[in-house]
Amino acid sequence: MQRIKSLLIIPDFSLSPRIDQVGVEERTSRFTKRSIKKETKLNGLKLVLNMIDLTTLEGKDTNGKVNQLCYKAQHLHDAYPGLPTVAAICVYPSMVKTAKKALGNSGINVASVATAFPSGQASRDVKIRDTKYAVANGADEVDMVISRGKFLAGEYNFVFDEIATIKEACGDARLKVILETGELGTMDKVRRASDIAMHAGADFIKTSTGKISPAATMPVTLVMLEAIRDFYYKTGKMIGMKPAGGISKSKLALHYLVMVKETLGEAWLSNEWFRFGASSLANDVLMQIVKEKTGVYQAANYFSVD
Repeated sequence: MQRIKSLLIIPDFSLSPRIDQVGVEERTSRFTKRSIKKETKLNGLKLVLNMIDLTTLEGKDTNGKVNQLCYKAQHLHDAYPGLPTVAAICVYPSMVKTAKKALGNSGINVASVATAFPSGQASRDVKIRDTKYAVANGADEVDMVISRGKFLAGEYNFVFDEIATIKEACGDARLKVILETGELGTMDKVRRASDIAMHAGADFIKTSTGKISPAATMPVTLVMLEAIRDFYYKTGKMIGMKPAGGISKSKLALHYLVMVKETLGEAWLSNEWFRFGASSLANDVLMQIVKEKTGVYQAANYFSVD
């Protein structure tokens, strides 16, 4: 009965807008040509820093590695007080309790991947239990992966129902839905997957797991930002965006912020609505902030290795 009910309310996602890929690539190239002055650049770098989800998602992760990352999140560069913190630490469900304890009352969120990350190849029951386990251990945010095989087979209702079910399992935790755009094949499919995720209850849509190439790109991110814009115009509901994987340089991150501002507006320029899934990006941003303040670069070994 629940399945029949859901089918009655799901939009026809086969009618999602078609994407002009050449047009998208041309528009994204413009964002990389904006001139950013020194004071604006420094403010932008601090904003980027505050939008980062510092991430460790390796089979060799240990409690010590997670504790080290949490320490870094709270002490990005003690020689320069007043820097913002990162937005969150992103870990596997088994490491959520460790991260939660290490972060204490810092205000930094704990995000946990779930739903058989990164492949998503598991039963729905396993995915629900994976999600509930992460939340029970203190996750503030859950990053789920969609079932790409089902999506590519055209089973859009299955994907919709699965996202809605995981959203319910999240309780009060915010849900980020990872599309794994590098496996979807076309911009049209990226747009359709974005629409499905938002209608099913995603709080954020996210490009990638970071485990395959290509991960985040500016053209793919623009398609997703435009889907968010159209959804907001239709529903009045803001949805967050998280490009993840492949963004390791400050200059590129600033280009992303320009794109967000010009596509969605300043309301999205906070870590409540925009994140970068990255680790090495933080060190490059810190290096650039020091350069802007002192006029010289510090060597890479002045910053911790993630």
